[in-house]
Amino acid sequence: MLFNTSKCKVMHIGKSQKKYPYYTNNQQLEEVTQEKDLGILISNDLKVSQQCQSACTRAMRILGIINRTIVFRHPDIMLRL
Repeated sequence: MLFNTSKCKVMHIGKSQKKYPYYTNNQQLEEVTQEKDLGILISNDLKVSQQCQSACTRAMRILGIINRTIVFRHPDIMLRL
């Protein structure tokens, strides 16, 4: 299996680190400020605010779908959903 350099990215963590360009196979790697890996958003400042915002947005979408589609809103049914 060949190494795919187009899928490689560089994330500089911290404010004091110098941001040098990195090369592999004479190709400069793309610099990113955040990356999603295994379903978790990792940002260069290592804060979880983007991950929490994403989870909240998904939950609100699902609640909106439930609210629009369920006509009979018995408390037991709503708790199960």
